[in-house]
Amino acid sequence: MTDPDIRKGLAGVVVDTTAISKVNPETNSLLYRGYPVQELAATQPFEAVAYLLWNGELPDAAQLASFRETERAHRALADNVKAAIDLIPLDAHPMDEVRTAVSVIGASDTAAGSSVLDTASPEENLTRSIRLFAALPAIVAYGQRRRRGQELIAPRDDLDYSANFLWMTFGEEPDAVVVDAFNRSMILYAEHSFNASTFTARVITSTLSDLYSAVVGAVGALKGPLHGGANEAVLHIFDEIGEASNVVSWLDAALAEKRKIMGFGHRVYKSGDSRVPTMKAALDTLVDHYDRPDVAALYDALESEFVARKGIYPNLDYPSGPAYNLIGFDTLTFTPLFVAARVTGWTAHVIEQAGANALIRPLSAYVGPEERHVQG
Repeated sequence: MTDPDIRKGLAGVVVDTTAISKVNPETNSLLYRGYPVQELAATQPFEAVAYLLWNGELPDAAQLASFRETERAHRALADNVKAAIDLIPLDAHPMDEVRTAVSVIGASDTAAGSSVLDTASPEENLTRSIRLFAALPAIVAYGQRRRRGQELIAPRDDLDYSANFLWMTFGEEPDAVVVDAFNRSMILYAEHSFNASTFTARVITSTLSDLYSAVVGAVGALKGPLHGGANEAVLHIFDEIGEASNVVSWLDAALAEKRKIMGFGHRVYKSGDSRVPTMKAALDTLVDHYDRPDVAALYDALESEFVARKGIYPNLDYPSGPAYNLIGFDTLTFTPLFVAARVTGWTAHVIEQAGANALIRPLSAYVGPEERHVQG
């Protein structure tokens, strides 16, 4: 009997088709519905990119205005969601708050039913997707504020998505350069094909479970440091190193201990994450805005030294971590920010999976004992 071809981690396995995103190997560009993400990040508000992921085309002015009106109507943190968050210990990870909040929103949607295919049309799931998209900034912002002993801040309907997110988090209207950098980060994190959390969402959807359950599962997958939690790990590394002059000695010790250096390497990109230059440019604007050349020096020193030694390039988490830190987000808030962005991609995939569903159920190769029997 021929041994099965085992692909650990499903590496290289193509399990389905998607029209949502791809990496173009010829240009090393991540494409959302055919558009290079760096072009979207440079020209579009996040609301337009969310619309694109869900609908397949960028909105015209009227469509964007209508979409924004709907999103702004669902920004406030519902009382029952706030109450559920308040029950979570302050020393729990904020991803636990996000996971719980999505569950409460789902449980409160009495029309959700138990099946995506039987009770939820694509239009109904799109409505739920937009509501989650609108609600997550309040959830993430309140999570950070309550850990700081601060009160909830109500949303403003005169600000766009990114500016309002920052307003609810910090209680002051942000400068345009900060809004732009944050908006770009949200776009860059919005979607990335069949990554671990997206695939989790599609597996759950394939069982005919509901959209909220799929998103909760995706949140759980994103929490892990080998996926979304990596942006937190980058800041911990920066904190350990302290300043650029310590990079060589720190890296000597880290490599001797065979530590995994988070923020470098990617399963898909082998010659550099195509999203990094756009996020690095956004980080540079923040470094200038906040007058923090020390951050740029540390960033450049670690990247240069690690690439020279290992030939492994940064991924998106490497510039986004220090960018979020400069904006003022707590390190524990970084992965919830990832959720707020990626919920657009997750839900686009939920809708796509439900539209042409097949139960995702791979096989395994058994390596345990052969059949045996209990001795009487």
